Amino acid sequence: MDKMSKEALAVKRAEQAFDRKRRTIGLFGGPILAILVFLTSINGLTLEAHKLLAIMVLVAIWWITEPVPIPVTSLIGPTLAVVTGVVPANAAFAAFANPMIFLFMGGFILAKAMMTHGLDKRFAYWLLSRSWVGSNPKRIFLAVGLAAALCSGWVSNTATAAMMFPICLGLLTSIKEMFAANGREIDLHEYKYATGLMLMTAYACSIGGVLTPIGTPPNLIMLGFLDQMCDIHISFFEWMTWGVIAMIVYFIIAYIALYRMFPADVERIDGAEDFIRTKIHELGGWTRAQKNTTIAFLIAVVLWITPGFLSIALGSTSPVLKMYSRLFPEAVAAMLGALILFLLPINFKERKFTLAWKDAMAGIEWGTLILFGGGLAMGGMMYKTGLSKWVGDAIVGTMGGEPSMVAMVAIFSVMALLLSELTSHTAATNMIGPLAITAAVSAGMSPVPVAVGIALSASLGFMLPVSTPPNAIVYASGYIPITKMIHTGVIIDVLGIACVTIPLVLYFVTWVVG
Repeated sequence: MDKMSKEALAVKRAEQAFDRKRRTIGLFGGPILAILVFLTSINGLTLEAHKLLAIMVLVAIWWITEPVPIPVTSLIGPTLAVVTGVVPANAAFAAFANPMIFLFMGGFILAKAMMTHGLDKRFAYWLLSRSWVGSNPKRIFLAVGLAAALCSGWVSNTATAAMMFPICLGLLTSIKEMFAANGREIDLHEYKYATGLMLMTAYACSIGGVLTPIGTPPNLIMLGFLDQMCDIHISFFEWMTWGVIAMIVYFIIAYIALYRMFPADVERIDGAEDFIRTKIHELGGWTRAQKNTTIAFLIAVVLWITPGFLSIALGSTSPVLKMYSRLFPEAVAAMLGALILFLLPINFKERKFTLAWKDAMAGIEWGTLILFGGGLAMGGMMYKTGLSKWVGDAIVGTMGGEPSMVAMVAIFSVMALLLSELTSHTAATNMIGPLAITAAVSAGMSPVPVAVGIALSASLGFMLPVSTPPNAIVYASGYIPITKMIHTGVIIDVLGIACVTIPLVLYFVTWVVG
């Protein structure tokens, strides 16, 4: 067993031991703390809010420690709220039919069709085959990151990482073969460029998620909280105007940091262009299924971004814009794009259509949808019972009563980041989101900058293999020492938070005033 295999095995065993202790502590500690909270007298809370606070303690601890699957915990919260008389059943479970869930569902189905028919690979190989990339290792590094980031804006970061992983392995094999042909043997486990390329792939997959509302769950969760708790609707187009900027800034930080830390020691990679050319040849010509999927995807995208252009051309109060928004909200646009896949034929005689239902079912991340619904349900109940206002006032009080917008965004962004490093970023956003929004409202501020800051920061989980699925996927290659991942992750996390806070506040001050 080589050095890297021993290190990976030791890390895996340590993770398993830590997870076992964490789950055991959470399993018993969560209910005990919840009961203690309920038995403790708290001024300023109604009975319903007091009960809900105890339930929230249990749910939060179980989301972090995961003694049961996170989606199960998301169902336990609303169920206990009904059983304990906090709210009636129709109010507790109404959030599971929130339109945002169907926006995500439509996005999942479209992404599944793209993966099933190889549209994502076709795009990635097309980008890598551009003449400006060639066999230059620095440009290959850039192209791999761009392909991963742009794909993960529309497809889940896990699926994107799984797609890009073998592409990177093939490129690294070309490097090894090039050195072997020149009489030099290298160990990719100790080759800096291999480490950097794998980390770039993982980080770019997470960075790309900030591009669109459907790119990663925290985006939609915070948009859902804003809509549900503050009646503030952020359109798909509006989010992308911020997401594009955030993605570019994050990407530049990651690219510069990683390439400076893990540079290539050659001017060109012989065989890289042949490898990409071979992969493109294997894809063959465009199939009917790929063309149909492209049509469905473009329909959804056009419907998503049209309100933004209508607002620019006709004004935000235009009757045409209001009618369009009523007829084609984001969730309906996503479902229309997804449902067309079941109607566009690839072989009408055999009644074969672009996507089969069994494939669509496999592409929908039901656990994420349940977690999303559970988070919205708990946030909504906190708002209705007055618990969120009580918590918000308490948070603002501990911050001196009049916190600045910069401090508010920075504090909650850091909290979201730290929790996302240790647990699911979806669960972390569900926990932090309602508190941050109500704290901002209690302080007399717009909750939008804080909400967007949390969503963007939750995507900065770069320190550990367990932080995000892309990290875990590339770490399994054996080319990334755990110390290198932690070191680079800390640097990019810190720079990312700094870039989120002050520019975000300045942008939103301008946006709100305008």
